[in-house]
Amino acid sequence: MSSKMTIAIASDLSGYPLKTAVVEYLEGREDVTVMDFGIDDPEKPQPYTAQAPKVALAVQSGEADKGILICGTGQGMAIVANKHKGVYACVADSVFSGERSKIINNANVLTMGGWITAPFLGVQIVEAWLSMAFAQKMEFKKDFLAENFALVQKLEEKHFK
Repeated sequence: MSSKMTIAIASDLSGYPLKTAVVEYLEGREDVTVMDFGIDDPEKPQPYTAQAPKVALAVQSGEADKGILICGTGQGMAIVANKHKGVYACVADSVFSGERSKIINNANVLTMGGWITAPFLGVQIVEAWLSMAFAQKMEFKKDFLAENFALVQKLEEKHFK
């Protein structure tokens, strides 16, 4: 019997409708436990700079296996999340980019834009991202991808003191 994957999620006001749809999808999966850091109420917004660290720290500490962050474009959340050592956040606005963020970049945090991505598509992106493994579908480049991911980790060691 395998244990459930814990996914931390948060949004700002611009990402709230998409986050709500993604949380509903994740809570319907038997293999996922959701850590929802809000926002929980559009009348009580929080900026992306306050929300992204909550998910990044949960992933960084191992409290969560993966994270999802949603703002207007996904870009601000990715920038803030990537300021945390061990967090590899990628913006995805299509099923293909969601898959590739895991396959190529080994992203442990997915970011999306609520102004860009409809809730139905956002759920499909999350589903695709969760279904992929690092280097899956690109086994012919597995060594190249692994070497480059190791280089990213070396950059972290050098620049994150």
